[in-house]
This record gives sequence, C-alpha cells and structure tokens, in this order.
Amino acid sequence: MTSRRKASAPEEPEQTGEADAPHMEALKKLRIVIRAAQRHSNWIEKQCGVTGAQLWVMQELHESPGLRVGDVAQRLAIHQTTTSNLVDALVKKGYVAKARARDDLRVVKLALSEQGEAVIKRAPVPARGLLPESLRKLSAQQLCELNQGLQALLDVMERADEAYALQPLPFTM
Repeated sequence: MTSRRKASAPEEPEQTGEADAPHMEALKKLRIVIRAAQRHSNWIEKQCGVTGAQLWVMQELHESPGLRVGDVAQRLAIHQTTTSNLVDALVKKGYVAKARARDDLRVVKLALSEQGEAVIKRAPVPARGLLPESLRKLSAQQLCELNQGLQALLDVMERADEAYALQPLPFTM
C-alpha cells in the first residue's frame, strides 16, 4: 500500500506511526474538549434539571434582569428563534417570567422568577458552560491563533454548515 501523505518538511521530526501524527494529536485534543464540555453540560442537567444552554440563559437574566430575547440571543451568540425556544421552556418550568414593558407594550422583558433564582444559587459553576468560560480565560493572542486554526479546519471540511454557529451544542438531547 502506498502512502498518500505529503512528505514532511525537513525540520519536522519523522512520525513513528499514524497515532503519533499531528492530525491525530489534534483529533485527540478536540475529543477531550468536546467530551469535557459534554460531561459538564450533563452534570448541570443532573444537578439543576435544566440544560447547559438554559442555565446560561438563566445566568444572563440573573446578572441583567429585564433583557429581551434578542439581547439574550446576542449574549449567547445563538439564533433568536433558538433563544425563544430556550426561554419558553424555562417559562413553562416556572424559572423565567415574561413581562411587557410599560412604555412600549411590544417589548417583552425577561426576568428570573423566585424559583429561577433558587436554581441559579445552587447551580454548579461555570453556569455559562465550560467552553465559553474557558475561552474567556485565553489571551487575545491565544484566541486569534485558535480562531485561525479552527477556520483552517473549517475551510477543508466538506460538510461544514455555518448555520451551526448560531446553535448551542447538542450535548443533552
């Protein structure tokens, strides 16, 4: 069987096997990141009875009562329709209340109920999720390099759908 790999640059050490190849190391690291985020999200759901994305919504409302759905969508970097669905589920559970603004009845503002505040107080941290909080800890340079690397990966993916960028990670189904 002939190898279809390109020859390595002279300064790179020769690989001892496929499992040691740089692309396999990157794959392993991506698995660790995804699984860590998945485990954190599952743990949140077991502890609080809400998904990781719902808890993030609740954290934003805890810190800034009176946000509108569009404001929450912007803070979570997800589509407004997805945010509406998350909020509606929280309203049904009694954790979030909707109220019309007095000065403009078209505007609906959101706030945590007493029950929602109780969930936030006992919720594990980070309430925003492991990935968003970890990304906040990186330097500007590290974020730039990470973004460039991820963009390079997306550029070579055949089935990358940019619409996925505005959806929360589907760790709990």
